[in-house]
Amino acid sequence: MKPQRYKNVFEALEDDPAIAENLKIRSQLMNVLSQHISKEGLTQKQAADVFEVNQPRVSDLMRGKIEHFTIDMLITMLARTGKHVQLKVSSKAA
Repeated sequence: MKPQRYKNVFEALEDDPAIAENLKIRSQLMNVLSQHISKEGLTQKQAADVFEVNQPRVSDLMRGKIEHFTIDMLITMLARTGKHVQLKVSSKAA
């Protein structure tokens, strides 16, 4: 039996491609936010003030608790840092 290959970890974890895609996008957005916190040298409290959320939300972000965040919330948090999110939609390769 030939081993199955996946494009990303979320495809391996989820049978539903729509859920896997959503997880992948949320993960990417969370990584950008985490990198922003590190690059700016922010404490969780300072990051919470920038994102206009409470500190436990930033803790969840830093711990990678993806289930606590929606794409909408993550984009809002990114916008509060002055970042712009671009969307590119493409067809799956055959």
